[in-house]
Amino acid sequence: MTDQDKAFYAAWVELLSWMREVADAREGVHFEKEADFPDYIYRMERPYDLPTTVMSASLSLPDGRPILLVNASPRHTVFKEIVMHPVDSHAYRKLTLAKEGGGLVEGRRPFTRAALEHLADELFALPRV
Repeated sequence: MTDQDKAFYAAWVELLSWMREVADAREGVHFEKEADFPDYIYRMERPYDLPTTVMSASLSLPDGRPILLVNASPRHTVFKEIVMHPVDSHAYRKLTLAKEGGGLVEGRRPFTRAALEHLADELFALPRV
C-alpha cells in the first residue's frame, strides 16, 4: 500500500470517528456500519492491513433508516474517494485526500468535523415521511 493510500484510509478512519461522535452527541442519531471492505471479507489467510474493516457506514434514525450514507473506495480503485450520500436526495458529496496528504477535501475546501456536524444537523432536522 502506498503512503498516499495509507493517508487516505487514515482520513477515512478519522471521518468514521467523527460520525460516531456526532451520533453519540445527538439524541435520535445512530452510527451504523453498513458494509465491510471486500479485502476483509475475502482475506482468507492473508494479513489484513487496512486500518478499519468498515467500507460503508451511516448516520441513521433509531429505527435503522439511514439519513446520511458514507462509503470509501476499496483498495483496488485507482482514484480513491469518499462519497457522502444524503438518503432521499439526488445530491451527494465527494471527498478526496488533500494534496498535502492530511485530511479530506471537497474540491479545494477542507472537510472538517464542523462541516459534518452542520450537514448532520441539517439532514436530521428535515421532516420525515
